[in-house]
Amino acid sequence: MERLQKLLARAGLGSRRSCEELIRAGRVAVNGNKVDELGAKAAPDADIRVDGRRVEIPQDRVYIVINKPPGYVTTRHDPQGRPTVMDLVPAELRKRVFPVGRLDQDSTGLLLLTDDGDLTQRLLHPKHHIAKEYLADVEGVPSETHLRRLRSGIKLDDGPTHPAEVMLVAQGGGESRLRITITEGRNRQVRRMCWAIGHPVRRLKRVALGPLRLGELSLGEVRVLSQGQLQALRDAAGLPPGGD
Repeated sequence: MERLQKLLARAGLGSRRSCEELIRAGRVAVNGNKVDELGAKAAPDADIRVDGRRVEIPQDRVYIVINKPPGYVTTRHDPQGRPTVMDLVPAELRKRVFPVGRLDQDSTGLLLLTDDGDLTQRLLHPKHHIAKEYLADVEGVPSETHLRRLRSGIKLDDGPTHPAEVMLVAQGGGESRLRITITEGRNRQVRRMCWAIGHPVRRLKRVALGPLRLGELSLGEVRVLSQGQLQALRDAAGLPPGGD
């Protein structure tokens, strides 16, 4: 037995929160009985209906990783008609998976998509300190003083950042490459941190999420996670082995 909103989200009816709204609105029935309480549970093979239509619950969860190209927005639908990361996902999976976190439109790199709500919440919640590693090409060459500011925490308009791991890995042509690892997920955080020290980001690429690394995945390429990669993520998130 699983919470009803989890099953609905797995079936591709929206995020868990939007599925909770379906339940609250009284639009969901299980085995002929209307359900409007969020604590309700059901078996995946139960007769679950939304607005009278039967919902099929997939048995296996999906975990895929994308090397996001620039120009794509990290959302399922974009009201402005811009290309979204869902355009890169195989058609048979588009209704099921959701992006885990965001990369801004101009950024590239590792993006995880899944229908596993528990894993998603664990990976995104700040208390689990899941590291996110980036390569940031910035204007100019930051001084050691600037690097120490990044490492100790930068004061932004929404409060000081947590300490970051920062390494200067290359320089030349009027710019530098920084390897930056953070454990928060604020909007455009790495870009804002670098702007705050006077070295705006020219290019930003995420290369790791916890133990999951981008590796040799080409721009726009999609790959299913291996069992080893999935278990490493679950371990990092403090979840037991398995998919539930």
